[in-house]
Amino acid sequence: MLEKLIPGVRTLTADDLGIGSRAKAASSHASSAPDAPEITGDHPRVQEIARLASIYGGVILTGPPGTSKSFFAHSAAQALTGGDKKRCAFVQFHASYQYEDFMLGLSPNQGGFGFKKGPFLRLADAADKDRGNTYALVIDELSRADVGRVFGEALTYVERSKRELPFTIANGEEIRVPSNLVILATMNPFDRGVDEVDAAFERRFAKVSMDPDKAVLLEMLDDNGMEEKLKAGVVRWFGRINGHARKNPAAAVGHAYFSTATDEASLWDIWEYQLKYLVQRAFRRDENTRADLETAWAHVFSVPEPVAAQTGQP
Repeated sequence: MLEKLIPGVRTLTADDLGIGSRAKAASSHASSAPDAPEITGDHPRVQEIARLASIYGGVILTGPPGTSKSFFAHSAAQALTGGDKKRCAFVQFHASYQYEDFMLGLSPNQGGFGFKKGPFLRLADAADKDRGNTYALVIDELSRADVGRVFGEALTYVERSKRELPFTIANGEEIRVPSNLVILATMNPFDRGVDEVDAAFERRFAKVSMDPDKAVLLEMLDDNGMEEKLKAGVVRWFGRINGHARKNPAAAVGHAYFSTATDEASLWDIWEYQLKYLVQRAFRRDENTRADLETAWAHVFSVPEPVAAQTGQP
């Protein structure tokens, strides 16, 4: 360490300067790529999500991993709430997540036990007292939990047409889901709990598909400064594996996997520690296709055709 060699010298990291991954994650923690650029409220995708939220009261962003679902849900919530952190909450569902975590549960206190409100009720209460502003609840991985059990009585009343109708929760209190509370959720359409989510929300919320996007990938690699031949190889392999995803959904590779790709070394890291395992899992019963995709990845680093030829650009 430099400070040990030269007394009085302090070593500063990128996070110390407020530009590292921790600093970025603190302001945009919903993204799985903490160093991803901020998306403003005038982005077409954000505007569409916000528009649908105002109509339906909730929007589900559905797509395979790495398609920026959480990123855009968070960005839309920021746009809807004007960046006011007090008007926005973020939760992540998982197999053990319950009504007691989300709505209302028991919590120890000095007198024994008392009811403790979860993030849904806390945000609903705040929205009810501040009708002039929009409040947003972001739920990541919606399909990982039993949504009927987690929402409980509120499942019926999050529907736009039933907002403001009174209903009773587990402690006997009568509440309403205010119309100025919107729910933005993400889910993987291939999770085991998807059928239950579809049954619960198909007529309540809008659904937006988030698919692997070659145009977004190209923009990302351009911003990262990747040289043309290498970029062309990545785009070609990206199209190849996602072509298989039409018959084998587990093979879908989102563009966000390449958010840190800048050169050959970074691409090999992405392959060695992420993509290789995705390919092996998706094609564990199809040895020929797996080997073909592994060979095609090696060819990424010697690509004859330019990007323009692959995208139909003049």
